[in-house]
Amino acid sequence: MTDNKTIVRPYGDTTGDGMVQVSFTLPIPHDKKAEGAALQLAAKMGLEPAMLVHAKPMGGGFTFFVVYGSVRHLVELEKVQVVERDFPLLGAKEVNAVVKKRMRRKLVVVGACIGTDAHTVGIDAILNIKGYAGQKGLEYYRELRVVNLGAQVAVPELVERARAEKADAVLVSQVVTQKDAHLHNTKEMSAAFREAFPAAKRPLLVVGGPRFDELATGELGVDRIFGRGTTPAEVASYLVHALVEKKAVPAA
Repeated sequence: MTDNKTIVRPYGDTTGDGMVQVSFTLPIPHDKKAEGAALQLAAKMGLEPAMLVHAKPMGGGFTFFVVYGSVRHLVELEKVQVVERDFPLLGAKEVNAVVKKRMRRKLVVVGACIGTDAHTVGIDAILNIKGYAGQKGLEYYRELRVVNLGAQVAVPELVERARAEKADAVLVSQVVTQKDAHLHNTKEMSAAFREAFPAAKRPLLVVGGPRFDELATGELGVDRIFGRGTTPAEVASYLVHALVEKKAVPAA
């Protein structure tokens, strides 16, 4: 790290040595030529010198590689862009108290995994009373009414259920990301809600999953994106911030 503390380099064996480890798969059977191909790719990626530390046949003419080497690239911390939490983190009692006092009714949340995504681990971690990371899910909050539609929910079905439940917020989890399915599904969902609801009555649209870019809310047409490691308390606190504290409660 330099003296101004804004430029850093990767660390491997000694400070500032630039060492990184990358893994990838090539569509070729494992042999000496395949290992040479992996090193060639690593060199083109800027790893110099590159060392092959692992190679394993994957079946069907594929090989998995792990390569270790040094890069010259620097990280400019002042140019790093992230979404910082811009709302206070509340406990369950605080969330319940604010909703009860300000909304004078239960805050309604509809959650689902849309498209062909059958992985409910993400949505259940946030909604199910068992929760995640030692925190109970939104079903535990007595002033929140949670409707968990589960997996493989079609977008039209989600829109109609949100309308029927008079949802304040719609939470969607997307774990399957092959061919950017999570992005296509989210864009389809946001477009459907904007077509089905007047702007003043549209539910808050929140998506989450391990491969989302939290900066892409505008591109995807949603109000908030949560990445990996998000806890139920963070989501509940955001809902209170967006729907209650900012007085953005959709008309019932």
